[in-house]
Amino acid sequence: MANILLAVTGSISAYKAADITSQLTKLGHQVKVLMTPAATAFITPLTLQVLSKQAVLVEVMTEEDPKQIQHIDLGKEADLFLVAPASANTIAKLAHGLADNIVTSTALALPSEVKKFLAPAMNTKMLDHPATQNNLETLKSYGYQIIPPREALLACGDQGAGALATVDTIVQTIKENCL
Repeated sequence: MANILLAVTGSISAYKAADITSQLTKLGHQVKVLMTPAATAFITPLTLQVLSKQAVLVEVMTEEDPKQIQHIDLGKEADLFLVAPASANTIAKLAHGLADNIVTSTALALPSEVKKFLAPAMNTKMLDHPATQNNLETLKSYGYQIIPPREALLACGDQGAGALATVDTIVQTIKENCL
């Protein structure tokens, strides 16, 4: 089975990372969860640690093993990198090579053979903004595959595109790419 890095970012959809983690783990994958500090406002690292049976990483500057540089070594061990949910902020950071947290630092250090997926989740206006659309195109050119968001009634009350793809869609996409 695959070694999967699941990156959880600051979106109301972050709570769905628990189901994604649980389902991928039950399929036999090793899931290592990385969280942006903003993601921890929506779901606790402990929840994802219990489901993944792995320590959850939030801080890029915390090095528990002095013989390792975790954001480098994580990529060396990974078969697949999944950002779900992918906020507009993290998408922008990834597109522009910023590395100010464990998610973006690890992403920037990924070996080229690691499969990369993004599942955007945000307000429709944020998703449709030319900057976000350009950032998504840039990430596609870097080898990221986009798991498209759904149209739905969003947490803010707006109706439109931007809802995180269903957990089933995300898990199925990963299953298809972990053979």
